[in-house]
Amino acid sequence: MSFGLTLRCSRRARVSHIWRSRGLSTVPLTPEEPAPYKIRRTPRETSVLLFPGQGSQFVGMGKGLMKYDNVKEMFDVAEKVLGYDLLSLCLEGPKSDLMKTVHCQPAVFVCSLAAVERLNEENPAAIERCVSAAGFSVGEYAALVFSGAISFPEALFAVKVRAEAMQSASDLVHSGMLTVFGQNKTNYIQACAQAREHCLSLGIQNPVCSIANYLYPDVLVIAGHMEALNFLQEHSKTLNFLRTQLLPVSGAFHTVLMEPAVESLKDVIEKIEIRRPEISVHSNVNGKRYLYDGHIRKMLLKQLVSPVKWQQTLHELYTRGQGMEFPDTYEVGPGRQLGSVLQRYNMKAFRNYSHVDVVVDK
Repeated sequence: MSFGLTLRCSRRARVSHIWRSRGLSTVPLTPEEPAPYKIRRTPRETSVLLFPGQGSQFVGMGKGLMKYDNVKEMFDVAEKVLGYDLLSLCLEGPKSDLMKTVHCQPAVFVCSLAAVERLNEENPAAIERCVSAAGFSVGEYAALVFSGAISFPEALFAVKVRAEAMQSASDLVHSGMLTVFGQNKTNYIQACAQAREHCLSLGIQNPVCSIANYLYPDVLVIAGHMEALNFLQEHSKTLNFLRTQLLPVSGAFHTVLMEPAVESLKDVIEKIEIRRPEISVHSNVNGKRYLYDGHIRKMLLKQLVSPVKWQQTLHELYTRGQGMEFPDTYEVGPGRQLGSVLQRYNMKAFRNYSHVDVVVDK
């Protein structure tokens, strides 16, 4: 990657600028060293940033963001890394191209970090007071860049390889993802088992049907062979589902069907430079915060074939004792899906929620 050195320095300068007023060092820490951001503050003196994932993209995102520092440079870097004009695709489409996994993951990643630049200019205190970040699926890469753990160009290259590998894995099997709205008596594990039995009866070997995303209580995403998802939809009443919704994605992400993608991503993750984050960044795999660089490498690979435990992440971020206040929460990037999930998970935390849009009306 011939662009690496120059742009790495540029990104470090940007991270340094964002964190300067907090006096944070960009020197990597060992697992035993205390994190410099652990300063005693009340929850209302802190902020949390949430980064959306695939599915939040739309044609027109990025409009008006060029006026903010570094955003034009970010899209210039993206064109060099990706080999196509990402900005034009975001602004003009066509929608059919933007919706493809290979395009939408880099698009969401770059636009989300562009939204951070907007937030940094319009409300710098939100950046200065940030103590935690989390991202949904590909959004986790944006959270890690924001935290100073990975440089922007290297993370973008990893996202590019990840998206291409996931698309290739999806092309191997007719599969998809299904949002399931259940109730207390819904047995999701049993429903998946019945769907797999149905696939076996059709002659499908090693059928896959498993929970891919934990969103909030009684709402999750199940992914696997399309025949399994069709079974769940057709038997939704007997399975005690309130309703189901097929997602507009090309494969069963965050299941074992993504195993072919792991090796391609592993080659990249092992080569890029990763530091310990300068703020808490929470992993999709278990909701816990990352501890050190080797932990990040391991979990980013595991994330591909493991369910996104977003409900567990929200539990880690927003569990409070009686009467305790909540931090300000900013969803940075296209869409408000993470805000909607937070609203259903914890209304008190949602009262301090704001969305930093990727479209600026002139």
